[in-house]
Amino acid sequence: MEEPDFWDEPEESQKVMKELKGLKDVLDTAGQIRQAYEDIQLLIEMAYEEEDEGLVPEIRDELEGFEKKFDDLRIQTLLHGEYDRDNAIVTLHAGAGGTESCDWAGMLYRMYTRWAEKRGFSVEVLDFLDGDVAGIKAVTFQVNGENAYGYLKSEKGVHRLVRISPFNAAGKRQTSFASCDVLPDIEEDIDIEINEDELKIDTYRSSGAGGQHVNKTSSAIRITHLPTGIVVQCQNERSQHNNREKALQMLKAKLYLLKQQEQADKVSDIRGEVKEIGFGNQIRSYVMQPYTLVKDHRTNVESGNVQAVLDGELDLFINAYLKYISKK
Repeated sequence: MEEPDFWDEPEESQKVMKELKGLKDVLDTAGQIRQAYEDIQLLIEMAYEEEDEGLVPEIRDELEGFEKKFDDLRIQTLLHGEYDRDNAIVTLHAGAGGTESCDWAGMLYRMYTRWAEKRGFSVEVLDFLDGDVAGIKAVTFQVNGENAYGYLKSEKGVHRLVRISPFNAAGKRQTSFASCDVLPDIEEDIDIEINEDELKIDTYRSSGAGGQHVNKTSSAIRITHLPTGIVVQCQNERSQHNNREKALQMLKAKLYLLKQQEQADKVSDIRGEVKEIGFGNQIRSYVMQPYTLVKDHRTNVESGNVQAVLDGELDLFINAYLKYISKK
């Protein structure tokens, strides 16, 4: 029997090439780490032989760089889930609290886009709903890059902010919440049958930035899967047909993940509504007053530099979570 030639299938060929590139990148990184290790050894030997204390700061800097590269490579070895290599689709929803929560959702959107930029990933907005006064009520965006879902799956849950409210004339401390849902952008055709009779499809006018096309046609699509209550939306594409195709792709991915769940009580996790967006349910707290601290309540990892975290310095928390789930 003749073996199938996968290279004749564009999707299989693309998948294999993507995997090969990933393996090559790992080998390249391993080579860089080995070279860095040898360079550090050489510097240490020179410092001893020449009794040159001036080399100590350089050795320390080289060692810090080595440790970071080594840790990054170790984290990559933890990304072996079925969809970890895929792009990620992230949805943020403001919790109860009006303008405060909308502003917090906007801050989280900025934080994730900054994180993506630092990694060389691209961001594509799929759906956007402005807050009434400031910030964002809801936004869905796609992060495109190697292992994007593998990294960002750590962000799924409720995020809590404590600060002096810029919208409160009395200058009181305010607590705000926003939820984050993360879904892999599964590119291949998923073997999920969808009954059209079980879908509620609504069209609406696009909102937010997007050029002259926005708000002129009702091209945005919202699809509700009636049996599960899952809702997906897309307004980014230029035509109603393309928005519908993208929304259906997102729905299929959610239904596929839902199918993999072993317990019925995990349905809300797939829908991005892990828990009520409120007190006691947060995965991470960002405190700006009366002290500065970001704490992940799953791993207990902390950072006192809140601004750096909000500027996209998330790797400390992402890496700690990946190590945490690898031990479970």
